[in-house]
Amino acid sequence: MENPSEVSLQTVAEKAPITSRRKLNTELEDQMPKPYLARALVAVDPECSNGSKGHHHNNMSVLQQHVAFFDRNKDGIIYPWETYQGFRAIGFGIPISLAAGLLINLTLSYPTSSSWIPSLLLPIHIDNIHKAKHGSDSEVYDTEGRFVPAKFDAIFSKYACTYPDKLTYSELQGMLMANRNVNDIFGWGAAKSEWMFLYNLAKNKEGLLEKEALRALYDGSLFEYFEKQCASDKAH
Repeated sequence: MENPSEVSLQTVAEKAPITSRRKLNTELEDQMPKPYLARALVAVDPECSNGSKGHHHNNMSVLQQHVAFFDRNKDGIIYPWETYQGFRAIGFGIPISLAAGLLINLTLSYPTSSSWIPSLLLPIHIDNIHKAKHGSDSEVYDTEGRFVPAKFDAIFSKYACTYPDKLTYSELQGMLMANRNVNDIFGWGAAKSEWMFLYNLAKNKEGLLEKEALRALYDGSLFEYFEKQCASDKAH
């Protein structure tokens, strides 16, 4: 096998200044094993190499785990009223939860269906959730719903300029703009909606989105955390 030259490992091109502004972590392979290998069952990073503690993957892909929280009766199908219940369980009010139940299921139901005939009940089939992956995203999920650690790390190496493990609101907006694919209006809107929902759910007291919160979002364990927190608050 031929040894790679220094030039072949460069991540910055002088005549493409954008490659200098949006840096890659060239030490990532020293920080965790095989960061380029897409993980089917767990969302990992250098600080959490075995996935979320206490979170069970149930042999689902990471993308399936992300949405499975909203499958309230665990039958593999998410109906609008279950999406509503899930949003309420993690602390959102009635208006936002109603809107989420309608819009999310309206958007994702048909792409995940195995039938050519749409269902008026707007079910989301978890088995086919990979078919609902849209463009202009971070590409942390691959097209089969696996988690790609190198893509996750790139969110912070490229856009977290103030703190290495946190995103400010403006940095998050910058990432969304950078990820836009040309003429992908649906993808732009979907990405914007998803990330604003996450930001409002998981930002800390300083208005920052922390790396661990984002990693936990990808496997759905963040939703489980907020459900327990809301239940505890209600109990007191």
